[in-house]
Amino acid sequence: MVGAFRNKSIAVVDDEPDIVQLVSVHLEKAGFQTVGFSNGNDILTFLEKKTPDLVVLDLMFPDMDGLEICRYLRSRDESASVPIIMLTARAEESDRILGLELGADDYIVKPFSPRELVARVKAVLRRHGERHEPPRAAIGGILSIDPRRYEVSVNGTRVDLTPTEFRILNILSGKKGWVFTRDQILDLLWGNEKIVLDRTVDVHIKKLREKLGEAGQFIKNVRGVGYKLDDQ
Repeated sequence: MVGAFRNKSIAVVDDEPDIVQLVSVHLEKAGFQTVGFSNGNDILTFLEKKTPDLVVLDLMFPDMDGLEICRYLRSRDESASVPIIMLTARAEESDRILGLELGADDYIVKPFSPRELVARVKAVLRRHGERHEPPRAAIGGILSIDPRRYEVSVNGTRVDLTPTEFRILNILSGKKGWVFTRDQILDLLWGNEKIVLDRTVDVHIKKLREKLGEAGQFIKNVRGVGYKLDDQ
């Protein structure tokens, strides 16, 4: 099992050097390669040159908010799809939901079990590896979705979506005409993270339709079941 992760690189970002070392030691015992950072500027400099396979990211730094780093990762083509596990002392539900909405794949609250963190890292990487990104999709002759560049356009005009909105649209476009239940969408977005309610999907779909304008008609509600993307 160790061999399956031997070539995977993990960036560990926390303002406490002891935590960086603790996490790195346990990840390396599990077969991962690690690189550690204790401030936001250093990880941003690193990301300009290299892209890790996963980032374990604290939310609080003296020089910047960890959510800024999350936004930066999701805004760049090179790192838009890199899995992020947030590690923080903030236990409030609102903080956890905000982190997930910004594109985090999982959330661990301090104090934490190093063994659980390693298990979460493996689970996120497995889930990420099982995602088969569909090729660039064109729907109805006006909607274009590019999964690799995290870009969406309607009639040639780029539409700015949040990471969660894009991921929902990408899920629906992966199987055009296929009906996804709210639970299926939540599972594909965040796995077994249960703090996000199914009505969250409805809120995102509403905002997504509004941003897509005339292309919003392609996202169809199947009453009592869920949603699908179809131009028929």
